[in-house]
Amino acid sequence: MTSTDFWLPEPVRVLRRQQELETTWTLELEPGKAGGRPCIPGQFNMLYMFGVGEVPISISGDTSLAESLVHTIRAVGPVSRQLAALQPMATVGLRGPFGVGWPMAAAEGSDLLLVAGGLGLAPLRPAIYHVLNNRERYGRVLLLYGTRSPEDILFHDQLEEWSKLPDFEVHITVDHAGSDWQGKVGVVPALVPTLAFDPEDTVAMVCGPEVMMRFTASALRGAGVEDDAIFLSMERNMKCALGHCGHCQFGATFICKDGPVLSFDRVRGLLSLKEF
Repeated sequence: MTSTDFWLPEPVRVLRRQQELETTWTLELEPGKAGGRPCIPGQFNMLYMFGVGEVPISISGDTSLAESLVHTIRAVGPVSRQLAALQPMATVGLRGPFGVGWPMAAAEGSDLLLVAGGLGLAPLRPAIYHVLNNRERYGRVLLLYGTRSPEDILFHDQLEEWSKLPDFEVHITVDHAGSDWQGKVGVVPALVPTLAFDPEDTVAMVCGPEVMMRFTASALRGAGVEDDAIFLSMERNMKCALGHCGHCQFGATFICKDGPVLSFDRVRGLLSLKEF
């Protein structure tokens, strides 16, 4: 494998496409050369629309399966809108996988507290698959998920399935809802103080908007979880994915190669800085 391989997008085909929400689709892609590069939960690929541009998209599928790469995409910009509209057999450019993933090995033997906001559930889903594939290596799992409304709940059927598993709790909250919603209403960090868990034996993994992650980290610290046991998936503006362009520089850290998953003790002093 030469270093130039990571600069050049490889054309791969779309195998399957599934709509998740009004503006969100999941694409299953041929693995291409990436099939020979083991992916780990928390990593991302660069997806390239020829003639339009390139964006970083987290892997959202089971990384133990080598026959395809799964990405969940929200159509919000010119590149992501065209990616989300791709049909099976269409071609997309692929670079990757890139970045540091969730600390699955270091978390073995511990309970897991997974906190997701909105589309942030997609980068956490590979970690959940990994736990379920290796269930004996992990303790209790608590998944907290917050989104804007009941209609915006991502992977609804899977959340239901996971909630029925032993030692796997799912807590969902929404920002606002109608009278037919029987669940919790409020922001997801507010769920942390309501939980019973051992902070000294818990590893937390958090993904969502930065403001949500900042308040979640504060709630976790308030509950007694140490800073080096809280991990955040940062999604600042990545362009090259190789640490050369500087677009994702975050203090002395480059999100693309030092992250996107970073422990809170590395970034707590930087989360209040705005992205430009």
